[in-house]
Formats: sequence, structure tokens, C-alpha cells
Amino acid sequence: MNSREKLLQLEHRMNTQVLGQEELVRMLIIALLCDGHVLLEGLPGLAKTRAVRELARHVEGEFRRIQFTPDLLPSDITGSEIYQQNATREEDQFRFRPGPVFGNVILADEINRASARVQSALLEAMEERHVTVAGKTWPLPGVFMVLATQNPVDQEGTWPLPEAQLDRFLMKVLVDYPSKENEQKVMQMVRAEQQAKYQALAKSDTAPQDENLTLSQQEITASWQEISAVYVAPAIEEYIVNLIEATRYPQNVSDTLASYIHIGVSPRGSLALDRCARAQAWLEGRDAVLPEDVRRIAPAVIRHRLMLSYQASADNCSADDVVKMLLDAVVA
Repeated sequence: MNSREKLLQLEHRMNTQVLGQEELVRMLIIALLCDGHVLLEGLPGLAKTRAVRELARHVEGEFRRIQFTPDLLPSDITGSEIYQQNATREEDQFRFRPGPVFGNVILADEINRASARVQSALLEAMEERHVTVAGKTWPLPGVFMVLATQNPVDQEGTWPLPEAQLDRFLMKVLVDYPSKENEQKVMQMVRAEQQAKYQALAKSDTAPQDENLTLSQQEITASWQEISAVYVAPAIEEYIVNLIEATRYPQNVSDTLASYIHIGVSPRGSLALDRCARAQAWLEGRDAVLPEDVRRIAPAVIRHRLMLSYQASADNCSADDVVKMLLDAVVA
């Protein structure tokens, strides 16, 4: 079984455990293949944490969960130096104790509940892939993925993520309510899990672990290499650039777009569209990117990088509405 087949099986397995969230599952796998980070936004109880745990369960390495709270300190994330009272040598008096960020899959739960000072502790880790403590730099693992969650309706006791930090996320995925049929299946699945747990007949509270579906770090890095070789034609490159360019100069597209977009997408958006489109094409078994690959992942890549105007808010126009207008206006 090659890496692509294994990942498609993993996607199928996750969809049996995270019901009604197929788009969320696909975006998580694409982010893993693009070596990027994801911001998950949705109301409580929509299986955001469950999806992250299910992904981490099938990735070789350490899964770390950080619960962001108002009293959290940066050192609670990065780690700190500990004084060794019985050290015989002066250089051994302080020893660095790594924090929970030193893992492979990091769940930053309710990231907007911590102060900006704490949120910034993740900036260096997410962008530079290392942490600096007391003047020393400590590298993070090769496979390193931050999956942050936030509740869009909570206002009290929260600190919105600044645009500079939002841009560090490869994608922003919106998690919505499941359909009535899927919600009924969720009830049945959770009831069965609870019965298995209480009767102690199962090894865990989820589906049995299939060792053949555990992705080793070597397989992940090999997938990265294969995705980097996926061909992007000059016409597709131009399409990506035109999409991003339209967010910066919306007046060249339409007066409506110009009234809705305050600040457009940075060059990180172009790079992210290129990476995610290649991963999407690779998952579909193609060795070249098509325009539909770009359109499929465009909302997740662009929605959190747009800064909308007051006019958009007044007209009840969301970032996804603006992205749809862009995709309709810019032709491949």
C-alpha cells in the first residue's frame, strides 16, 4: 500500500469516526500533506477536538493538547529552564524542560482564550519551527503541526488573533452543524462507544487501532516529496496569482468587491494556494494541478487572510461570500 492509498484509507476511517464533517477531514489531511497549520472555527460540540485526536491517533509521534486559558503563561507552552540545586558544575545549574509545544501534532484548544502575549509564543514555533528560551534555540520535530480551535461567538474573556498570527495558519476551516441524519448517527455511535467502554469489552473508546493505517514520519515526509513534484502549469500559476491579486486590487474586478475588501491577501496566500492545490491533486491521484483543485481549497486558504470592510459587515457579507465572488469573477 503506497502513501496515497494509505492516506485515502485514513480519510475514510476518519469519516466513520467524525460523521458529517467530510470537508473538515479532507482539509486536515491536506494540511498534513502541506506541512502546515490549521485554525478550526466552530461552535462547541461539533467534533473539532475529536477530529484532531482521530488524525493524531494515526500519525506516528507525540500528540500534545494545550488548553488555552486567561492565566496561561508563554513558558507553559514553550517550556522553561529549571534550576538544579545539586548540580556540581555551574553550566549544569539550569536545565531546559521542554513544554508541550515539543510534539508532532499540537492541539491548541480555544486559542483565543489566552492573552496576546501567550498567543505570540506560538508565532516563532509555527513559522520558524524552533523555540528560543533564555537565549538558546531549541529545534522542533520535523513533523510539526498546530491545530488550533476557537469559538466564533464567545466574546467575554477572549483575545482575537491578530492578522499577523492568522496569516501563519495555512488554512482556516469552518466547522458547521451536521445534518439531521448524521446527528442521529452520531448519537448511535457515541452510545455504542459508551456501552463498549462501560462493559470493558473494547480496548479504547473509539474504533480499534489499525496498525496498518498508522502513518510513520518517513511516510509523511515521502508524501511531502511526492507532492512537491506535482506539476503546476503556468496557466494555473497565473490563475492563483490573479485570484490573490484580485483581493489586493478589488476595484479592478467590481465596485462591489472593492466596497467589501479592506485589506487583501499577503504572498503567503499565493504560496498556500499552490501547496494545497498540489496536495489536493495528489490525493485525487493526479500528477498535475487542475483549476478545480484551486477552487476546492480556496475558501480554506483565503477566508482568514481577508480583512473585510464595514460595508461587508453592514451587508451581512461573510469572507466565504467574498471568496465565492472572487472565484466567480476570476476565470482560470
